[in-house]
Amino acid sequence: MSVGHYENFPVASILLPPELREPVAAIYSFARTADDFSDEGDFAPAQRLEWLQEYERELDAIAQDRNTEHPVFLRLRPVIAAHDLPLQLFRDLLDAFAQDVVKDRYDTHAELMDYCRRSADPIGRLLLRLFKRDSVENLVRSDAICSALQLINHWQDVAIDLGKGPQGRIYLPQEDMIRFDVTELQLTNRLCNDNWRSLMQFEVNRARALMLAGAPLGRLLPGRIGLEIRTIVGGGLRILQKIESVEYDVFRHRPQLGVLDWPTLVSHALFR
Repeated sequence: MSVGHYENFPVASILLPPELREPVAAIYSFARTADDFSDEGDFAPAQRLEWLQEYERELDAIAQDRNTEHPVFLRLRPVIAAHDLPLQLFRDLLDAFAQDVVKDRYDTHAELMDYCRRSADPIGRLLLRLFKRDSVENLVRSDAICSALQLINHWQDVAIDLGKGPQGRIYLPQEDMIRFDVTELQLTNRLCNDNWRSLMQFEVNRARALMLAGAPLGRLLPGRIGLEIRTIVGGGLRILQKIESVEYDVFRHRPQLGVLDWPTLVSHALFR
């Protein structure tokens, strides 16, 4: 499921067809390094944005059939050409990563979902393009899975995100925090009371519903591809269960998949 820095991305998984492992790894290298520009280290926002703009310029070079110089793009460019991958999906990812540099609060769920549309959904769309399974129906289900994975990543990382940037990042919609009477000071103080648990139960249930809406994709796609999707869906749902099992106290217990989870996930993906 998630490997290294870029969460919820199946990196050249052994479940993937062998001929697609290098294309997936090339896309992952782009996404991981670009995401790191917005998140890692103690760099000034202007520097982070410049690095992301450099990637934009490399995409422009591909679009204009000019030479590509960056090693990430020397690897990615033939994959884009061979599979006719839409450059806009890569631009959407860069746009979301740049947003992380300058935006640390979300007023509404709709605003957060627009971020997910650009930060997560392009990954699933690129994979479906590689698989040659990018029908409208499949894209809708893929978007649901990817956005759900992004939400799940936010909810398991509430405490970690509070440490990013000068004011900390809060992906919980402000409208939901107001509804459940949860304040930013409560988050800072890591106070896990009934209000917090009600808020997180609401967000977990919403993410689960979105994941289940996309889950049929794993049965519609054949062979290893479908198995990969079913394993990803199972992993996301398992993280939600773990959030519930610690009574939503993600401040002190970051739910994550462990070695013992994988046999069950693979078994369910194979036989259910």
